[in-house]
Amino acid sequence: MAFTAADVKNLREMTGVGMMDCKKALAASDGDMDKAVEYLREKGLAASAKKAGRIAAEGMAYAAVVDGVGVVVEVNAETDFVGKNEKFVDFVKGVAATVAKEQPADLDALMACKYAGTDRTITEQQQEMVLVIGENIKVRRFAFFTEGVSVAYVHAGGKIGVLVNLDTDLTAEQVEEMGKDAAMQIAALNPRFWDKAQVTEDVLENEKKIMLAQMANDPKMANKPEQVREKIVMGKLNKFYSENCLLQQEFVKDNDLTVEKYLASAAKALGGKVTFKDAVRFEKGEGIEKKEENFAAEIASMVKG
Repeated sequence: MAFTAADVKNLREMTGVGMMDCKKALAASDGDMDKAVEYLREKGLAASAKKAGRIAAEGMAYAAVVDGVGVVVEVNAETDFVGKNEKFVDFVKGVAATVAKEQPADLDALMACKYAGTDRTITEQQQEMVLVIGENIKVRRFAFFTEGVSVAYVHAGGKIGVLVNLDTDLTAEQVEEMGKDAAMQIAALNPRFWDKAQVTEDVLENEKKIMLAQMANDPKMANKPEQVREKIVMGKLNKFYSENCLLQQEFVKDNDLTVEKYLASAAKALGGKVTFKDAVRFEKGEGIEKKEENFAAEIASMVKG
């Protein structure tokens, strides 16, 4: 029995399974919708689709340098337990290796890439992992650097992944330690900006406005001349830079140095130069709204029912 594009669409809506798998199921079932659903259930794909609706806010943030390409990825699962599962960790590393090799333009392009070392796409490999592990698993985001020297750092077994990119005349091995130090600072303090030059005028104006308002509400400061208050604001802005901009922050390992001065002195000691270019920090589950289970309310509603 023949089937149409509308049949494929209907099967997809019924099961939540991808278009290509629905098409295969209908072809294998001679266009019979019920048999196609059964086919997908037998393959485990319909079950994985049901899991796809569950919130995945755990998992792993991972960073690595693969064949000179710096990569950071986040792959989510439903529980912290799965985030430590060896098969899950291997899958995450495989996703990172695929990003390094294929350098996809966006997430859709990545999901269509062949998963490293296989003939399956990342989407198909992800579905396979859902079936093997029994939880919703989702590749969420990635970033990579192809130029300069990248240094990767993974904090707390995958809670945070940081990728630092440096411009240098030194070797990757020589800058490894200073790159890790910068990455650890980024992981710990999560600065809003890398350098004070990135702070936009509207951010500065807003900070000035807040500081002036605070002084106006402080009896000791309110009566001071405007020029004096302006000077105080400028001093406070320097503090804003030192708190919010990585390169102007105190270096956590040596408070006498800023991160910028630490990198410069460490590079000089090795007979070279290092310029911090960019970084990416992924924190596992960042921005994902986790479902809060209210068991008392759930039981109360069941009793009322």
